[in-house]
Amino acid sequence: MNIGVDARAFGMANAMVAHTKDVNSGYWNPTGLLNIEDSEGSLMHANYFANIAQYDYIGFAKKIDNRSAWGASIIRFGVDDILNTTQLIDANGNVDYNRISLFSTADYGFTFSYARDLPVRGLRYGANAKVIRRVIGDFASSWGFGFDFGMQFENKDWQYGIMIRDITTTYNIWNINEEEFKKIQDAQTLNPLQNQDLPESSEITLPKAQLGVARKFNFHNEMSLLAAANLNMEFQQTNDIISTKAVSITPAFGFEGGYNNLAFLRLGVGNFQKNLQLDGSEKTTFQPNLGVGFHYKGIFVDYALTDLGNQSAALYSNVFSVKVDLSIFR
Repeated sequence: MNIGVDARAFGMANAMVAHTKDVNSGYWNPTGLLNIEDSEGSLMHANYFANIAQYDYIGFAKKIDNRSAWGASIIRFGVDDILNTTQLIDANGNVDYNRISLFSTADYGFTFSYARDLPVRGLRYGANAKVIRRVIGDFASSWGFGFDFGMQFENKDWQYGIMIRDITTTYNIWNINEEEFKKIQDAQTLNPLQNQDLPESSEITLPKAQLGVARKFNFHNEMSLLAAANLNMEFQQTNDIISTKAVSITPAFGFEGGYNNLAFLRLGVGNFQKNLQLDGSEKTTFQPNLGVGFHYKGIFVDYALTDLGNQSAALYSNVFSVKVDLSIFR
């Protein structure tokens, strides 16, 4: 749930909190759903780790009235056809490749969003209710739940936003398949190097906050420039470039140049981290992204290449997404 959605956002280094205003706002800041005209749908696909992992997203949003809107989305991140070698060695200590089986592991996020205008002009809010489903083959599965809260404020040409993820802390409760776990424990006697400690049955995701500001500049030759910045905060000590025991902060900057609201070129930089090197020194890394987009009669097609030039510890990924204003089919 921390990766993000929409190739447009990836191209701008996910600096979306202040200016998001479409169906994908259900992820970035549900407040932005209020800007859709009628109803919208969105699809996204990305490959990670040399096509080993598949990341997919589908979203839908609809205006309720002039002051409110709702949306729903599903995210899946999965790795399929993983080799299960826990039974590779039989009871006699022989290697038997016929004992290898396959399994899949996947995480799902189901989100329902609601947004509404407030009496103060330019001020509005939105909230998410999330259900998290995690499955690791036949070995274990979990259910979790959590909530997000966001706000946006517009003042003349400036846009401001705040998004608090997992505001109540998100809890996941695991159910371990004891029968499958017993098989792995039994195999441990033949391969003592395996770590077969029973995992914890619960996990929590602590709250995170994002502050954003954005402004769009329109030029006379049908050109435009959108500039946006985020401050992404975690309330624990991490390897972010600003890191304390109370809070860790990393910035993100995104730019989108547009021509006649038809073609777009995007650039973003974010994920600033202090990474420990082999010699014990620290090196500040960052993640530059690049993207392009096209808009024609309510259909938006976007592409992003993340981690351009491999400047960070993350691997580059190709991200594709399509967004459709569903009112064009009426």
